[in-house]
Amino acid sequence: MGKRFRRTREFIGRHPRAASLSAVAIALAFLWATPASWQTSTLRLAVPIALAAIGGIFAEKSGVINIGIEGLLIVSAFSSIIAVYWLGDGGATMGVSNLWWGLLVGILVSVLFALIFAIVCIEFKADQIIAGLAIWLISLGLAPFASRIVFGSPNTASVARFGSVTVPGLSEIPIVGYLLFDTEPQVYLMLAGTVAGWYLLSRTTFGRWVVASGENPKALDTAGVDVRKVRYAAVLLSGVFAGLGGAGFALGTLGTFAGGGDTAINGRGFIAIATYLLANYHPVGAVLSSFLFAGLNSLQTALQSAGYAIPTELIRTIPHMSVIVVLVLVGRTRLPDAAGDHYESGED
Repeated sequence: MGKRFRRTREFIGRHPRAASLSAVAIALAFLWATPASWQTSTLRLAVPIALAAIGGIFAEKSGVINIGIEGLLIVSAFSSIIAVYWLGDGGATMGVSNLWWGLLVGILVSVLFALIFAIVCIEFKADQIIAGLAIWLISLGLAPFASRIVFGSPNTASVARFGSVTVPGLSEIPIVGYLLFDTEPQVYLMLAGTVAGWYLLSRTTFGRWVVASGENPKALDTAGVDVRKVRYAAVLLSGVFAGLGGAGFALGTLGTFAGGGDTAINGRGFIAIATYLLANYHPVGAVLSSFLFAGLNSLQTALQSAGYAIPTELIRTIPHMSVIVVLVLVGRTRLPDAAGDHYESGED
């Protein structure tokens, strides 16, 4: 058994793309075979994981390891709920639904925290792992603390959620119709973000700069491009995507924010890191891979609802245990050469 496992891991190490495609194929096949309610739940639960993963790809590809994505999801989810609550639940401001204003606030707060992280890492050359952990821990404590001040509890009040948007005609297509054309706005934003992330990283000059910043910053500097600015832009972009994921999840799926324990985000930012490692830094692959973890999250919820005689604590570990399995199997994913390294213009 041990020899078979080692051979499997060696194959995955030599063929990471094949392993990633296999995992994605298994996830999609699993999703296809599940009931409709499970499929729609999986799509909704994939939103924060997928968008945070795309953001993490940009940061890490530029050479900055942002493990503070979990913190960005927390602050964006919390601030979006607070914004809607203060603006007026179910109302509109300047003709725009307060839910959309809440989404914008969540993104801006996430970008603010990403900027703080970028300044600490790029300007002050702090250890990126420690700085990312600091962002997470600050967010983990700040959100429930602020909630206690406003609501007297670590959990916020409930607010309205985004309703489903139905595309006439297309929503009648079997399976694809109710999944993609009769769903909430955050799912559409996830799909749009996937295309935007892939195009920006793979088909634009900025995307090539991001890759060069993480692989060979000296060459990029020699070509006359400011490596610091590229890295700042990439980290801020990770804040945009994470903010979109956290706020979209809070306003589209939860309608509230639970600040107890690991908060309502419950490790989804860390799962996002495993997701883009599984996909070898490909935005589309990361989104498809997120369906695997989101599907297991749906399984966890279904098992709890069904009342099986399995300890709740054990059921809740299902998504996180799957992350460990993935990281063990896909342990040879190649990081960008300069990931985690500081760079000053003119360095040899």
